[in-house]
Amino acid sequence: MRPDVPQLLVGRDPSRIPELPGAQRRGPAEYADTGAMRTALTGASTLVLISGHPRGRRLEEHASAVEAGMAVGVERVLYVSLLGAAPTATYRNARDHWMTEQFLAGAGVRHTVFRAGFYASTPAALADDELVVSGPGGDGRAAFVTHDDIADVITAVALDEGPRSEHDRATLEVTGPEALTLAEMVARVATATGRPYRYVPETVEEAFARRWRLGVSGVQIESWISWYQAIASGELSAVTDVVPRITGSSATPVEQADWWPTPKTAW
Repeated sequence: MRPDVPQLLVGRDPSRIPELPGAQRRGPAEYADTGAMRTALTGASTLVLISGHPRGRRLEEHASAVEAGMAVGVERVLYVSLLGAAPTATYRNARDHWMTEQFLAGAGVRHTVFRAGFYASTPAALADDELVVSGPGGDGRAAFVTHDDIADVITAVALDEGPRSEHDRATLEVTGPEALTLAEMVARVATATGRPYRYVPETVEEAFARRWRLGVSGVQIESWISWYQAIASGELSAVTDVVPRITGSSATPVEQADWWPTPKTAW
């Protein structure tokens, strides 16, 4: 964002919010805390809403945040959804995103939906201690996208503040420049990081059993496995021109991403 554009950075823990030129840090504020959100959003005209984590409560929390913003003068909501969002999406979390999209459509507020592809950083985040990424992804493909590309698209739309923005009520599918299998994607991550990441395919049964032995809950396992199944199904394989069309720059190849997570034990 340009330094001459005032920003309010809202979070659950203000100490974790970065210090940016021209930006104010506000909080603590959780989406479900209407009073805190109203205080934090006072003075804002555009709300960039990043999805919360609690599965089964996302719609309620997102709606609470939007309504709190509208109550104190927010005129426009930019919502980061998920590619493939649908009521019957294979990836369970994508169903929550679809419900939030439906809420926004009837909320009476200007809004734009950004359906982002899976993050380029996610496979690395799912690797185990031996840098193995494993799951039932089959030979499906996904157009993994970098955080920076998503942020650049949102920024460009946020700065288009006219009362009749062409992006009002639009749904923009934000993807990387190519659709990759998980084996290809993990190989790119290995090249980019210099770490020996590798992909090992699993059946659904193998994936479930392994995570169950790690003490992961059934709900978490279901969500995790459905992430891989969505890739296998091809629901995340679309490649769009949104990044270059909106930002004027080519979408970033995944191996050129600026940030990768620290390896950790896969859940």
